[in-house]
Amino acid sequence: MSEHITGDIADLDTVALADAIRGRRVSPAQAVAAALARIEAGRRYNAFITVCADAARAEAQAMQARWQDGGALPPLFGVPFSVKDLTATAGVRTTQGSRLFADTVPAQDAVAVARLKAAGGILIGKTTTPEFGHKPFTESPLFGRTLNPWDESVTCGGSSGGAAVAALLGMGPLALGSDGGGSIRIPAACCGIVGLKATLGAIPHLQVPDLFGANSYVGPMARSVAEVALAFRILRGADAADPWGQAPLPAHPARDLRGLRVAWLPRCGSPAIDPQVAALTEAAARRLQALGAAVEEVAFDFAGLEPSFLVMLESALAARLAGYLQDRRGDMDASLAITIEKGLGHSAVALQRAAAARSDFFRRLQGLFAGFDLLVSPVTTAPALPVGLDPHGHVPIAGQDAGTLRGAWYPFTFPLNLSGHPALSMPCGVTRAGLPVGLQIAGPWHAEETILAAAAALEADLPAIRRPQIS
Repeated sequence: MSEHITGDIADLDTVALADAIRGRRVSPAQAVAAALARIEAGRRYNAFITVCADAARAEAQAMQARWQDGGALPPLFGVPFSVKDLTATAGVRTTQGSRLFADTVPAQDAVAVARLKAAGGILIGKTTTPEFGHKPFTESPLFGRTLNPWDESVTCGGSSGGAAVAALLGMGPLALGSDGGGSIRIPAACCGIVGLKATLGAIPHLQVPDLFGANSYVGPMARSVAEVALAFRILRGADAADPWGQAPLPAHPARDLRGLRVAWLPRCGSPAIDPQVAALTEAAARRLQALGAAVEEVAFDFAGLEPSFLVMLESALAARLAGYLQDRRGDMDASLAITIEKGLGHSAVALQRAAAARSDFFRRLQGLFAGFDLLVSPVTTAPALPVGLDPHGHVPIAGQDAGTLRGAWYPFTFPLNLSGHPALSMPCGVTRAGLPVGLQIAGPWHAEETILAAAAALEADLPAIRRPQIS
């Protein structure tokens, strides 16, 4: 290691590591070795289902000559990154977190994976996910439970829980997650990192069966806003195969915080919110006001969309997986089997009504953004929930029965999957019990640069949180 780099290379964030590699202070081989050593040291957290150790070392070695010749290098040259195991990776098994697909090896990379590789990134492994990403708790019959380094008695969130833990602990500084209802933003909040769900189509996602009715996204997760911004600019761009991502994609330039109109949404129709979450997120929203934004509290019903969201989620999983119920039910997560059965009970009429509710929500939210540049809210109504909760049961929030999981715990996230609006999760403090709390910053379609600029300003203004280390 160069004398100019102190400490563990694995503790460098994506931007710092990429700069160190381009500055010839760290080699790709050293970067990969540091990430693999950190993965090994943190095996007990169960963040990875597949580690590409030999392939990553070989890729780093193949980069050595180019690294030594002193020429210009692409932006992620030699930087290790992980990919959630729902996302296709050429030649590397992609299990969907399921015994049903335990040996599946795709022939091609997903578009986002290919773009990170083209930018010089090195795939370090595949991170854990609940089976087919069907719930916000990262546990599966195939690999067990992924632990939250902040407190192992609570969930790391999901469904990109392995990605969040990997990024948090420096198991490769950059993680690629996916988000079908909050699955990037929820684990980012539970683990105290940053995650971005971009505008529908901004980062092409071609694995979904229904491209036109898509509500699932891939996106970057990392320890800081700058890292997520760097990755987003690499991942963003049209693809002819994505109906929502046709060329050219519009983009809103970043707006300065001074004079920015921010809607503060402390409640969204859900029955309860943890008082500490409410206090920490409102304090962060008010910091935006101190930084020059005009912040106004608003009321808007997000939670009421839960029944429609469930019809769409459950029917989609049933259409895809019902054929496995009879012979392979014992191989499935019990909660996935229940989800499929619920999906089989939905009619075509119910699905059309859900689609109409989705359209109505979009129209109403567009009306809000006619008067505001950003929408700020909590990510979840409570910090990370205790492990072992029933995804189909009721959830306790602030000491009371708050109803079913999605409407009770993350009503702020899943509606934005249906409307297509971009949203970022960032840490804004920790509770007295030492659990991180996430703030969501959302905006109009293709307003990612304004969201990222606001998040960066707020990140610089808020007290830094002291993240856990591998024990």
